[in-house]
Amino acid sequence: MHDGHNGQDPALTELRERLKGGMARMRLNQTDLATRAGLGRTTVSEALSPTKPAPSSETVAALARALQLPVEELRELQRSAVEDIGGGVRSGPGRSIGEWDPHDLEVHPAGPGDAGSGPVRPQARTLPGYVRREHDRVLAGVVEDATVGRSGAVVLVGGSSTGKTRACWEAVQPLAAQGWRLWHPFDPTRAQDALEDLPRVAPRTVVWLNEAQHYLGDRVAGERIAAAVHRLLVTVERGPILVLGTLWPEYAARYTALPSPGESDPYSRVRELLAGRVLNVPESFDAPALAAAAALAEGGDRFLDDALSRAGAEGRVTQDLAGAPELINRYRHATPAAAAVLEAAMDARRLGVGLHLPQAFLTDAAADYLTDTDYDQLTDDWAEHAFAELAALVHGKQAPLRRTTPRTRRRPGAPAPSSAAHSAAPSTAGPVFRLADYLEQHGRTSRTHLCPPASFWHAAHTHLTDPGDLGNLTDAAESRHRLQWAHCLRQRAADHGNPDALYRLAVMREESGDREGAEALAQQAAERGHTNAPHFLAGVRERAGDREGAEALAWQAANQGSPDTLYHLAGMRERAGDREGAEALVVQATDHGHTGALLSVALIRQQGGDQEGAEVLAQQAIDRGESSVLLCILAMMREQAGDSDGAEPLYRQAVAHGNTDALYQLAGMREQAGDSDGAEPLYQQAAERGHSSALLRLAVMRERAGDRDGAEALVRQTASRGHSSTLYLLAEMRKEAGDWDGAEALYRQAADHGHTNARSHLAVMRERAGDRDGAEALARQTADRGNFSALLHLAEKRDEAGDRDGAETLARQAADRGDTVALYRLAEKRERAGDRDGAQALARQTADYGSPQAHYGLAENPRIFSRLWPYGLDPDGAPTPPWRASVSIKRSRHVPLGTS
Repeated sequence: MHDGHNGQDPALTELRERLKGGMARMRLNQTDLATRAGLGRTTVSEALSPTKPAPSSETVAALARALQLPVEELRELQRSAVEDIGGGVRSGPGRSIGEWDPHDLEVHPAGPGDAGSGPVRPQARTLPGYVRREHDRVLAGVVEDATVGRSGAVVLVGGSSTGKTRACWEAVQPLAAQGWRLWHPFDPTRAQDALEDLPRVAPRTVVWLNEAQHYLGDRVAGERIAAAVHRLLVTVERGPILVLGTLWPEYAARYTALPSPGESDPYSRVRELLAGRVLNVPESFDAPALAAAAALAEGGDRFLDDALSRAGAEGRVTQDLAGAPELINRYRHATPAAAAVLEAAMDARRLGVGLHLPQAFLTDAAADYLTDTDYDQLTDDWAEHAFAELAALVHGKQAPLRRTTPRTRRRPGAPAPSSAAHSAAPSTAGPVFRLADYLEQHGRTSRTHLCPPASFWHAAHTHLTDPGDLGNLTDAAESRHRLQWAHCLRQRAADHGNPDALYRLAVMREESGDREGAEALAQQAAERGHTNAPHFLAGVRERAGDREGAEALAWQAANQGSPDTLYHLAGMRERAGDREGAEALVVQATDHGHTGALLSVALIRQQGGDQEGAEVLAQQAIDRGESSVLLCILAMMREQAGDSDGAEPLYRQAVAHGNTDALYQLAGMREQAGDSDGAEPLYQQAAERGHSSALLRLAVMRERAGDRDGAEALVRQTASRGHSSTLYLLAEMRKEAGDWDGAEALYRQAADHGHTNARSHLAVMRERAGDRDGAEALARQTADRGNFSALLHLAEKRDEAGDRDGAETLARQAADRGDTVALYRLAEKRERAGDRDGAQALARQTADYGSPQAHYGLAENPRIFSRLWPYGLDPDGAPTPPWRASVSIKRSRHVPLGTS
């Protein structure tokens, strides 16, 4: 809920009067001012409203510049107003830490407690004693920094029920004594609340992002939330602020992984935010932690005493406290009907459905999880009994599947517009349930190779309404080659406002020749934040010959802060051979400050072989104040054209502007020309400025010159800075020279420094030496760290040796860990050998895993799925009969019409 403000502060009153005076002088209304300042209409309205909190410093600065008022004077009024509110504490979201119940912040309850004795009073819900571990000491240091005025952020990464949220709760207790606030964004949705209120966060506030995937992983808002958090942390006048979050390892790996060349980068801002701010929480207690827990147990802590009696030497104390073993036992010994409901819930969560699962969905979905015998024995009230069975509590006051009540949206002021209301979390008729965290994670690992049955997809299409849930299930069905269900779910997702679904259907509409329908759908996708929709809309107009309409759309996107559409349109014209049209567009863009358009077209020309034309445009961009990076690009253009003499002065200009990459490139030119003596000091200068690749090149030069000791010394120097790739490269060079022993020693050092490819090569070397068991063990370890090349290599080698069973076992091990390439390649190999049955069996397994790699195939080969099953597969794996895709156009925001 927003905090109120009485609007009577003198500084705030004067600030608003001066802003209104500026508007009157320039004859602007609030809409005009918002456009001129580059702000939202609501932001401007709230900044001027006497009933709203003081606007942020950034908002005041933007308004002052737009109204040609003294920026610093107005900022000083804003600062005075903020300091006067609440005795020096800015009004903002959240409440005092001491007012929070830790369980309301999603700290797991623990122990058998008083299950069945009725509701438990908040003050009666005690927590077990807390055992501090290494991550707690690191976290305490960040909290201590916050107490002395330095903002910070930590995201704890660990498996389910490992104590991440409890660690955050314990860490903020020193701040409670100093009067800090805590804000947990959740209403109406986590992502929406965070995006809306992050600009209002006051100093001395803990921003609580538990299960941060709901914020950072949101398809529409995640990148914007990451950017807003980053701004909050680096804006000095906003601090001190402490941001605490938690993530499961699979989400952390997804968000921090670099995209492959040519792929989109959906988590660039998230990755930037997480860099240096991730703290791992171990799965189990080590010996000192177990000893500390035992001491607390001996002192009378019945929760820890009970947990230690079961956890034993494995040290999984926190999981036991959360009831994990009993949850698994309850699942394994459940009645057939209850087990079917649980498995439907597990599949829903692992395929991307949100936390709150409608009872109607689970009931209908469960049907095909039952055998024919069990289904025939169902009674009329089977669902009531199944849900009651699953609601019974286990240790830790958790239930396998518990009924929950989503929080009601509460917002002051006028109702949101229909588009915003439509994008909020939709209401669901009937009760909703939440699956226990540990069972959710168990389902992700134990059921990863299974495609849900037909009743699951039908129930999802019938009962689910959340656009994000429907979009995730569309992707899940498509990646499993269940094409007919994917199409039906995409239609429903579009009907409920999913931007990805709307965009995909828009593309289909244009391909079918329906330009008007394509534009209608793409416009809706753009309104809901789909980044490619503005490009598509402009492209539709351009391809239809409506150049004026295409330019209008591109300029509209650029004026709203997204000039990419403008660059995209210029590129389309350039590739179509309309150089004059492209240049006219980029000149206009440049005149409006969008110099990136020049560079975009320059690169297209360079790729097309027009070096001179590319340089002309790149030089124009440099002349308009672009950074020294462009000097490097222009120099590389000349170098690629063979003009080394012309490239060198440009590189030196860039060096003079502080560009270290230019030094590295200049050294590379010298080395390529055979001037090792000239290259080495330049590499050395680049290395001294922190360029790790420069040290690597120096090491390579030393190795090739026969100075192995000097090469290794440099390699160890880079490895100590966290760059294990140099050790790996040197190992590769030793291997190529036939020095297998030297290569293996360096591979081991690289692996010890965390280089997964090095461990992969060690596995291959073990296999070559005949140590199959050792090779497999290393390959599995490498795969557990996200690198599947060793398992893939071993699978192929086993298959070549005639060990088909061994090859398929290794391929499935890779698939269980998230990579189906090995299975896919084996399927193609069987097909090429004429073994259609073997190919189909492996391809069907690949599809059931649902890997995007499998769905899209390998770039150099046709899709085996499309060859074997052109119309897709049914949920049970049978080929789908012929069907025709149709696209429903949504002509109303709420009522979908029929197909065309």
